[in-house]
Amino acid sequence: MNRQTIMLLTFSVLLMIGVIGFSFVLLIPKGKEYRTLRLESKKEFQKLDFAQNRHDEVANRLKELQVQNKRMITAFNTPFHPERFEKQYRKEFDDLYLTEVTTFDSNGTFRTYEVNATSKITSPQSFYHFLENVNQGEWIIRVNFPIHFERDGDKIRSSFTMRVYNNEGTQQEGSKKESQK
Repeated sequence: MNRQTIMLLTFSVLLMIGVIGFSFVLLIPKGKEYRTLRLESKKEFQKLDFAQNRHDEVANRLKELQVQNKRMITAFNTPFHPERFEKQYRKEFDDLYLTEVTTFDSNGTFRTYEVNATSKITSPQSFYHFLENVNQGEWIIRVNFPIHFERDGDKIRSSFTMRVYNNEGTQQEGSKKESQK
């Protein structure tokens, strides 16, 4: 064997030992770490996909509910003005008065009003018509029972309380807009 062959063989053996050493020292441990990180990454992507699907389902359900309950959402955000309420429903009654009642069960999301009304009728039919109109109105109103009817000649007097559910922030914004006009 000549010297060139021995040098080439020695260099090849050293190169092979270097490659094998490099593989055992760096590549194999990093490969194991890469595999574990890849598995963790897959798990995280699965969790992300699940969370994204859940988010999309909830967002779609929210949109459906917003479409179905658009009138109620708008009504909840519409400021309540007792004067406007009286003006709008006065045609149903001869006399219609609202007075705000302060109660301890008010938590800031609704206001309670005492409604006193007098009608020239022989039956409470106009009162039920009034209730239907309130139900179709622009505010969320709950009429509390009992409703007191009292006959006075050809008139029927009714007295009841109602709660007007209203977003308190909207109420303040509405008051500011009214004062600016």
